Amino acid sequence: MEFQFLVENKTETEGILAEHGLSIYIDTGDKKILFDAGASDAFAMNADAMKVDLSQVDLAVVSHGHYDHTGGFPMFCRRNRKAPIYIHKNAFRESHGFEDGKIEDEMCGIRWTKEQRDGISSRFVLTDGPVKITDDIIISGTVPMAEGFEPTEKFYYFSAGGAPVFDDMSHEQILVIRSPEGLFVFSGCSHRGVISALEEAQRLFPGEKVACMVSGMHLYHAKAEQRAEVIEAFRRAQVEKIMPVHCTGIEAICQMKQAFGDRCVIGMAGEAYRDF
Repeated sequence: MEFQFLVENKTETEGILAEHGLSIYIDTGDKKILFDAGASDAFAMNADAMKVDLSQVDLAVVSHGHYDHTGGFPMFCRRNRKAPIYIHKNAFRESHGFEDGKIEDEMCGIRWTKEQRDGISSRFVLTDGPVKITDDIIISGTVPMAEGFEPTEKFYYFSAGGAPVFDDMSHEQILVIRSPEGLFVFSGCSHRGVISALEEAQRLFPGEKVACMVSGMHLYHAKAEQRAEVIEAFRRAQVEKIMPVHCTGIEAICQMKQAFGDRCVIGMAGEAYRDF
């Protein structure tokens, strides 16, 4: 089991690009998986520098329908002619963030042109509930929200009549891989809550320990008590390694590093992780 960050918000590797986005290349030994494709074609340029052959990817997973996780997929489909792309059926909402009491003008959903979407739509596998790729690899479909979950950020899209509709982020899905070391859980932004993602992984593979939680956690707007709840949930679940990435927020990352020490690993673009 090995995974490499093709794109992340941070890097310490010369010649590797960082951007506000996420893309992870995963090699389970049996399957080669692309989890998200960042905000642009940077993931492909980094893949070249890291000697990752995107043409050999067996399947791709879209964590949710926002631009910073989907921008590179038209490029991916030019590099790879075979891999199905597992994307939630609700991922195509033209979502807008909600800031300072108003809906933002800029659309933060998928920003493909019509031509780009039409050119790759034959590759889509639309998800809703869990999809079993193998006995050891499951894509969750919609992540059920944990009891008491309170979103740290809200999104809206517009109906055909122009009325704003709350985006419940039902298109957020996780990838869970069972290995001899335990479960590896990959979550893009955890807009339905990182605790929700953790609990869903445990439901999909009952009784299995969580070896590693690799997740954007969207905690940069979170209250102190929300961050504390996440840390306590990781403790209760005895998650062995925690990798807070992308949208987690530097304050939350520092708190997790302080709480878990070496068990908290700071993932960066250009780096590979194996032998957990």
